[in-house]
Amino acid sequence: MLLLAALMATMVWSYGFAQEIPQQSPISITKSKGSVRLECHFKDFSGKFEDTVIHWYQQKEDKAPDRVLYLAAEQMTVDSNFQEHKYTVARLSRQKQCILTIKNVIAEDAATYYCAYWDTHCEWDADVKIFGSGTKLIVSDKGTTAPKNYEILSSENENKLTYVCLVEKFYPEVIRVTWTEGEKEVTDNVVNGDIWKSADNDEYSIGSWLTIPKENKNKKYSCKYEHESQVYSISTTSIQDLTKTAGKQDCNAYSGNSTIFYGDHLMHRTAYLVYIVLLLKSSMYYVIVLFFVYRMRTPAKHHGKKT
Repeated sequence: MLLLAALMATMVWSYGFAQEIPQQSPISITKSKGSVRLECHFKDFSGKFEDTVIHWYQQKEDKAPDRVLYLAAEQMTVDSNFQEHKYTVARLSRQKQCILTIKNVIAEDAATYYCAYWDTHCEWDADVKIFGSGTKLIVSDKGTTAPKNYEILSSENENKLTYVCLVEKFYPEVIRVTWTEGEKEVTDNVVNGDIWKSADNDEYSIGSWLTIPKENKNKKYSCKYEHESQVYSISTTSIQDLTKTAGKQDCNAYSGNSTIFYGDHLMHRTAYLVYIVLLLKSSMYYVIVLFFVYRMRTPAKHHGKKT
């Protein structure tokens, strides 16, 4: 999901320069008909935005991105393998935004769309195309489901404190989970788990881990998720404020629409989350083991029949 921008950002960092990636909104759009509007924000763009050529790409699952069109001098040029009447594009210079509208969406329009521009730096002696964060278009009449449960759990180990942010049962699967300290985003010692699907429906869940030194326990960290249905955040201070009473009684404490678990509840829920993630990651090994067990048992069965 939305891997192209992440790969481009990694490549840019490898050259020793961090370029601001255009932020696209919303993160995803689920719609069965009508038109959709995709926004690309160049908030920290330092060049002359009015003269910048802006490209839009379409990337279908398991395929390379195809350019749909580009905007230069307020003139839209659509590539030959796309239908011109389906698209309009506009540049809002004052807001540093570019807006792509896709008209009368159909199933074939389902894909992830990226805005992009060329950036030149003399230390590279080359042009590098910078891609936006991406917006996934899902053509479906199912609609969206906001996360039904959202919580932060904590676990202490030696000199470290680990927070687990669990976001459960949402649709579609496109989501962005981030950690912040005050207004600053935290990226060090953050691990985002894979998204997993519920066995009985089309709802998805994800977990994210933040590990900090125990001396930072009193600092305020927040876990924020961005989903098509809503944007929401919760602070770790909810846990810290209630831990004084948690040791005196075995109970659950509530903060907003989240549940903070203590004592055995916390240990069991954290263990459950880790188990699910590891199980998903090892599913391939599980299939391989079953295959060899089956192969080993089959000769035994035939031998029993002969005897």
